[in-house]
Formats: sequence, C-alpha cells, structure tokens
Amino acid sequence: MTIFDYVLARWESWLTLLGEHMWIVLVAMVVSTVIGVLLGILISFNQKVASIVLYAAGVIMTVPSIALFAFMIPLLGLGFVPAVVGLILYTQLPILRNTYIGLNSVDPAILEAAKGLGMTPRRILFRVKLPLAFPVIMAGIRTSVVMGIGIASIAAYIGSGGLGELIFRGISRTDMKMVLSGAILISIFSLIADYSMSLIERRVSKGT
Repeated sequence: MTIFDYVLARWESWLTLLGEHMWIVLVAMVVSTVIGVLLGILISFNQKVASIVLYAAGVIMTVPSIALFAFMIPLLGLGFVPAVVGLILYTQLPILRNTYIGLNSVDPAILEAAKGLGMTPRRILFRVKLPLAFPVIMAGIRTSVVMGIGIASIAAYIGSGGLGELIFRGISRTDMKMVLSGAILISIFSLIADYSMSLIERRVSKGT
C-alpha cells in the first residue's frame, strides 16, 4: 500500500486532524499578527526599547518548542489554549522585527515631503509608512505562518490535536507510513498557506 492509498483509506480522520491543525494556527496567527504589528509600530519610535523587545523575542525562539509547551502545562494545562499561547510566543520575532525594520526603512525624503504637505504623525504612519512597509511586514507574517504550522505539530505532544498526532502516534506504534503521512500533510499545508499568503501580498500591494 502506497502512502497515497494509506492516507486515502483514512481520509475522514485525517481531515478532522487537519481541521484541528488549521484552527490552532489560525487563532494563534491572528492574535500573533495583531500583537506583533502593534508592538512593532510602538517600538519603531524608540530604538532602545526596540532592542530590548526584539532581544526578548529572540530569546523565546531559542527555547526548544517541545520544552516551551512542557513549561505551559503547569500554567495552562493541556490542549488548545497552551498550544495557541506557545505559538503566539514563538511566532512573534519575524513579525515584530519586520514591522520595526519596514517602518524604519521608509525613505526620509518621503517622510519630509509628507510633513511638508501638512500631514500629522498619525496620518504619516497610516498613509505613508505602513503602506510602504507592507511588503516587509507581510514577509514576516508569511514566515511566522509557516513556522506556526510546523510548531503546531509539536503541540500535539500536549494534547492539542492536529496533524502532529499522526507523527507521535506513528512513532509510538513504529508505523512509518503514519509518520510520513503526517509529515507530508504538514508540508503540503505549509506550501499552500505560503502560496496563499503570497497571493494576498501581491493583491494588496497592487491596491496600494
């Protein structure tokens, strides 16, 4: 039996796990994006604060994901909530860093021209800086989404569900077809998500 036949024979249960995986990633990434972009905007006005916040986000990423999820158990228990919180923490750095870099990479001559037109700092932020920084910010979000999909598979270790369960079940049963099925489905999910994000980025960039 090929991997394709193996997955096809169990497609209903696999589809349920895919739905769980997608829900975890979606919730985590919506929250992570909002926090990351807002915090990135705030730290873009203060370089010292930015260095501290970015350093802290970088430190979190050095913690092994399975250890981070294990630390969540005494605080939040098992299941969906600790998985989402762990993903939010893990996916902050690319969004934060790219938002900060994107906003601070806007050509000073453009900002001076906007000031000369009488635009307020708030209007400059929303009408000039954010639109010009959007491709850089979007690249950070895309990176975080792909990271989140992979890390969400490890969250199955704490009972969150998702495609990671196939890998953990397969390892415990010495079933390589189950392990490969989980790995392949996660990879396909990541590729589709990345491609979809690239389409959104192009469409919005054209609109701006």
